Amino acid sequence: MPFSGEADSGKLGDMSENSTSIPETMRAISQDVLGGPEVLHEVRRPVPQPGPSEILVRVHATALNPTDWGHRRRTGLFLPEPPFVLGWDVSGEVVAIGVGVTLFQPGDEVFGMLPYPHGHGAAAEYVTGPTRAFARKPAGLSHIEAAAIPLAALTAWQALVDTADLQAGQRVLIHAAAGGVGHFAVQIAKARGAYVIGTASSANHDFLRSLGADEVVDYRTTDVAEAVRNVDVILDPIDADHAIASLKSLNPNGILVSIRALGADALIAAAQQRGVRTAVLLVEADHAGMTALADLATSGALRPTIAGVFPLADAAKAHALGETGRTAGKLVLTVD
Repeated sequence: MPFSGEADSGKLGDMSENSTSIPETMRAISQDVLGGPEVLHEVRRPVPQPGPSEILVRVHATALNPTDWGHRRRTGLFLPEPPFVLGWDVSGEVVAIGVGVTLFQPGDEVFGMLPYPHGHGAAAEYVTGPTRAFARKPAGLSHIEAAAIPLAALTAWQALVDTADLQAGQRVLIHAAAGGVGHFAVQIAKARGAYVIGTASSANHDFLRSLGADEVVDYRTTDVAEAVRNVDVILDPIDADHAIASLKSLNPNGILVSIRALGADALIAAAQQRGVRTAVLLVEADHAGMTALADLATSGALRPTIAGVFPLADAAKAHALGETGRTAGKLVLTVD
């Protein structure tokens, strides 16, 4: 957990591996109650200490995802009642390591996703997390670009590659393709040689084509489930009802991967009734997946689209913009 836990070897200053001066307290964005963006406020918290197999990262940037405002405004998801600090995406510099860490040393630049959901806390100047939740940041990416990748791109990777085993030549339908998960999914699918069909409003069609989409469909004017058929893989980040309707688009051997846990039972039952496969994915911290994404980014096959950049103190403004649902790509908070 980002704000608890002490290293077995003692205080940070006693750890010979640590060469950077580390303050005792840090800025973070917290909330005391559930509600709108206005409940977010800046606080000071103790800088956490890395436990065994953990690293302490000086955060340079962190990105927002729909799960951030979902947890901010309502209970009954994964987190207890506030106060809490949200955020899972991290790009920054290792400043201390815990016992047993061999992958990184202080001074290394890393990016990754804190374990979801209970590892939250990235909207802060420092975070701790398991070493293998991170990978080395590609030199060609800024911290802003790197922070935009982890949660959304890992979701797309784990859905398309780990779960669906997407192969070259297969047809894949990606819903909400201009969004955070969707725009990474388009690029990952193209990198694997798939034929990509993306849904988005007409205003985002040129954007999707620029990412490599072979077909684009306006969900506002077209019944996608009727218009698009015989696909091998569907990625649906919307909701269970939408995913159930999308089952019509699958070929008999296809698979639909949903990233919405609510309504999973109804989706599974509908898929069984139609005789097709479905899976409901909850993204996991993943060193191998992050390394694969880093390789794609280094090769130029994966690039985040940045919808907006805000300083940490303006987290509420970024949340408000994200909740409009009108952004293409990712919103990022800078922590420097």
